[in-house]
Amino acid sequence: MEKKPVSLPENAHRELKPGERYQPLLPAEKKFAEVTPYSVTVGVLMAILFSAAAAYLGLKVGQVFEAAIPIAIIAVGLTGALRKKDGLGQNVIIQSIGGCSGSVVAGAIFTLPAIYILGVEVNFWQMFLSSLLGGVLGIVFLIPFRKYFVQEMHGKYPFPEATATTQVLISGEGGGSSARTLLAAGLVGGLYDFVIATFGAWSETLTTTVMGWGQALADKAKLVLKLNTGAAVLGLGYIIGLKYAFIICCGSLLVWLVIIPLMNLIWGSQVIDLMGTGIMTTIGEMSPEQIFKDYARHIGIGGIATAGIIGIVKSFGVIKSAASLAVNEFRRKPGTAEEKPARTDEDLPMKTIVWGIVIALLAIFAFFAFGGVVNNIWQALVGLLTVAVISFLFTTVAANAIAIVGSNPVSGMTLMTLIIASLILVAVGLKGNAGMAAALVIGGVVCTALSVAGSFITDLKIGYWIGSTPKKQEGWKILGVAVSAVTVCGVMLVLNKTYGFVGENALVAPQANAMAAVIQPMMSGGGAPWLLYGIGAAIALILNFCGVPALPFALGMFIPIDLNLPLVIGGAISWYVSSRSKDAALNAARQEKGTLIASGFIAGGALMGVVSAILRFANVDLFLSDWNAAYGEAVAIVPFLALVAYTIYASMKTSK
Repeated sequence: MEKKPVSLPENAHRELKPGERYQPLLPAEKKFAEVTPYSVTVGVLMAILFSAAAAYLGLKVGQVFEAAIPIAIIAVGLTGALRKKDGLGQNVIIQSIGGCSGSVVAGAIFTLPAIYILGVEVNFWQMFLSSLLGGVLGIVFLIPFRKYFVQEMHGKYPFPEATATTQVLISGEGGGSSARTLLAAGLVGGLYDFVIATFGAWSETLTTTVMGWGQALADKAKLVLKLNTGAAVLGLGYIIGLKYAFIICCGSLLVWLVIIPLMNLIWGSQVIDLMGTGIMTTIGEMSPEQIFKDYARHIGIGGIATAGIIGIVKSFGVIKSAASLAVNEFRRKPGTAEEKPARTDEDLPMKTIVWGIVIALLAIFAFFAFGGVVNNIWQALVGLLTVAVISFLFTTVAANAIAIVGSNPVSGMTLMTLIIASLILVAVGLKGNAGMAAALVIGGVVCTALSVAGSFITDLKIGYWIGSTPKKQEGWKILGVAVSAVTVCGVMLVLNKTYGFVGENALVAPQANAMAAVIQPMMSGGGAPWLLYGIGAAIALILNFCGVPALPFALGMFIPIDLNLPLVIGGAISWYVSSRSKDAALNAARQEKGTLIASGFIAGGALMGVVSAILRFANVDLFLSDWNAAYGEAVAIVPFLALVAYTIYASMKTSK
């Protein structure tokens, strides 16, 4: 017997009208199987498997993949194969526990391998505690903001990754056209991205330098435009929508078409080393990509940090209400009656959260003071305050970024954390190898906290749409963090002993190498690019004054342009298919079908990206290097336009 098709309610992705409520798929009035021996066991196994795979591939190949969507696909497949009833609620828990893998891996491999690169000794427990305590801190700092992000901002943020993962999860609950559309789009998007990454049949990136005039502009004026031709990025743009995609792209165009050419025009003949990293090349001798990497990207980091602080100021009422709730809970006398919230609105008690924050901070202090991280109590206290303040400030920034663009600028925020931590530690007398190790461990704690917080807001939004119990997601997420931390750090130790991070045939570890390059001069009296951070801060303040959302604009300045331009194309497709008819219901149906297609592109691209990375690691070389070099960019526009046409045609071919 064919299952009845399942889809999210009509108001899942739009702002609610006054008095309107969102009713999830799993009604709040009923209880459903969520935390079971099956869901916890499979979730833990997924955390171990994907933590090991992500750490291995991220360090060996330099490619970090997001595990949430592949885990959701596996969970749906297992539920169907085992014919389990009440699978939807359990699959959310599996995805929530297992999804810790990608975030903990990112937090660890962005920073901790830099300790080895700099020749500083570190043991397993130091790495494990850095990842574990950072992950726990990210969770407990985010929980008080859950209602704000997933309920109060309902329909205002697109949540692209959560949208795609939710569509995968609910596809397992029903058949019909929705599941077929998602599967077809997943196959198209997955095979499309697989052909690019594995065979190189056409180029992944189109650039204006493919033309003679474009190369001349890039060489002389440092003007270049680049477009990623991947299906997953196009799908991401569709879900983000035209408004935010346009703002993000404007930030990118400001950097690539104005700031980079201006830097070349003004300082082209000069060598500018703002951080004391030993740059010996003049601006004029650099490529536009190198100018972006060494200079312009820092403007985006300053903008992101400032936009985050502006967001915190604006959401002061949310912070105040959370603090008031905590105070009232502590003041409440035992046995006092309290109205119990609906199951789908039930968080861990605020008293538990407050104690969780206190215990996590005390554990971090003990780790710093007695775990060989710093030399004395005073330095441990300084390190604790650095972690607490930066993690708290940037947690909401990470959540905002994931909610808007589906990408967490954790590397940029970690870079700023390392610079600030290094300056502070040098000021309190901690320099040299000990100072570098301390700064990197502090950076590791913050990086993991921000990475986990960004991942967790995605889980909570998925749970909100489907109707999971937030309290269960919040409690069991900590188990996923612990399992992932053990796995990642164990894999890192083995890889260091097997390959090493320096020397011939060493592991790539690109992010950690970048962090090491920044921190070494800082500990030797080097400076920070405060001028560039200041420019980014000024841009964010001006945007806020003009009523333009500063965070997506700043994200555009930080994320490479080739990943931003296709977002506008995807957003434009979303606008086009949802505005062709005078019938609002038909427009809504077309946009919803387009969302399914875009989700399929993201899911297929994520899954086949893992397969492609595994093939590369196994030295299975199927890449057509000569063909790609000669014709890759020339032919890339044809399949990309075909993908755009497929998205429009398939979205429009629907009824109310």
